[in-house]
Amino acid sequence: MTRPRPRTLLVLAVCLALLGTTVYVGVRWAQAWKGSVTLLANWSGTEREQFEDNVIGPFEDEYRIDVVYQGSSALSQVLAADIAAGSPPDVAVLPGPGELLSYAVDGRLHPLDGLFDRRHYDGIWAPEVTVPGGGGHTYWLPVKTGLKSMVWYAGDRPTARSAGPQRWCLGMESGATSGWPGTDWVEDVLLQQAGPRVYADWANGRLPWTDPAVRKAWATWGEMVGAGGGRAEEALTAGFGADCAPGRLEHQGSFRAGHWQRAGGDYVHFSEVVPGAGPRAGAWEVSGDLAALLNPTPEAEQLIRYLADPGTALPRHTANKAAAPDGGRDGTADEVGGILRGGTGGTRCWDASDVMPRATRDAFHQAVLRYLVEPRRLDELLTELQELAEADAASTGPELPVCGG
Repeated sequence: MTRPRPRTLLVLAVCLALLGTTVYVGVRWAQAWKGSVTLLANWSGTEREQFEDNVIGPFEDEYRIDVVYQGSSALSQVLAADIAAGSPPDVAVLPGPGELLSYAVDGRLHPLDGLFDRRHYDGIWAPEVTVPGGGGHTYWLPVKTGLKSMVWYAGDRPTARSAGPQRWCLGMESGATSGWPGTDWVEDVLLQQAGPRVYADWANGRLPWTDPAVRKAWATWGEMVGAGGGRAEEALTAGFGADCAPGRLEHQGSFRAGHWQRAGGDYVHFSEVVPGAGPRAGAWEVSGDLAALLNPTPEAEQLIRYLADPGTALPRHTANKAAAPDGGRDGTADEVGGILRGGTGGTRCWDASDVMPRATRDAFHQAVLRYLVEPRRLDELLTELQELAEADAASTGPELPVCGG
């Protein structure tokens, strides 16, 4: 019997591959797909898999709409390039309202009015925004929210006196967005020392970066973590999600709950460890991934409705007050969810850098890295940030509701 030649085997393999592709496409057409929607977000790895399994999959099964997901860690750059090229995604999910506001002012976003019930969300999550010439509309919807102002620990409960520089687990490296963990520190220190009103004024550009309260927050952070010393190199090279050594403390959000629960840990409010916490201390810093509509196709609008449905299994944590609690038997998750939805916990304030215009936010990321290495240059850094913020102010549009509850 004559054996098939290698060329024959190659041709056969290609034919089988093409047949498999044809069958796959044929099956999808046989399933009566009604259209497609493109979705851009920054979720990857396990986070993306869970979103695809729990949200995208059920949506596709129910509405026969194919969701084409694009994930990128350089989310802002990708979205800006897509818009400049005239091919934006139908729906984009961005962290925080600042960048979305600029797109709304430019007329790039389409209102979500009538696609969901705003009464299911507190005002800071889905506000009505008035842009020049556009009237008042809602332009984004929270898909996933997170609680900050948390200090994780295992062992002895930390205090302002016991939380010295060597106890902190610092990680500033995060690819294209390196430095953002440091902005959380500065923001949270200012929030606990000066209170929500001063914090909101600063986030919206009404309080200058050179104000004594802002400078004090930077200096306090530097003292807490030992800026300028040997800790700086460790902080700049360590990833923000790296596991902390036993006995260390971590200033991170609710997304780190799983790691610390496995280590037998717990959390305290950040105000308990901040030197000079003021009489209005105790507010929570929060964050969120917000969905916005760039192409108002019927398929994209249906996806927005689905994301706002109280029955949709969104990632932890949902800000939808009509949804079932997402904690189950997890007491910490119940606590976090209650605070985020506004049922407990008092005032919540947006992550300030996520409220700022993109250029100011990115410069803030870089400034904290520079400050860690050379804290003596603080006044120079703050002056540079103020000059940039003033240049950005002309294109920022209306102020956003930073704090609520």
